[in-house]
Amino acid sequence: QVQLVESGGGLVQAGGSLRLSCAASGRTFTGYAVAWFRQAPGKEREFVARTFWSTGVTYYADSVKGRFTIRRETAQNTVYLQMNSLKPEDTAVYYCAASMRYYTTNENDYAYWGQGTQVTVSS
Repeated sequence: QVQLVESGGGLVQAGGSLRLSCAASGRTFTGYAVAWFRQAPGKEREFVARTFWSTGVTYYADSVKGRFTIRRETAQNTVYLQMNSLKPEDTAVYYCAASMRYYTTNENDYAYWGQGTQVTVSS
């Protein structure tokens, strides 16, 4: 099975940028869809973005489209989430997850999860 380790969260002002990283250990991401989810205080966890490791094809939630970019780096076995034009409503714990079910944004279909990294956007 694959273990996921996230990094890159922090505190940033509105309009700023952060880059999150999700590194795989134990095995590679080959054959997986890799996604980012987030959970804000008092809210349910929601889908943010997904990429297919084999092709790099991406898909985004409407709320982040045009501001966030998910990208895989095969040589590093890592998936990145570049977050630009951040808004206070982007404040959440961000989780990386992997699934062998490609076409899903349902968190229940993702078997492997990282520990989460906090992103706080101040106004």
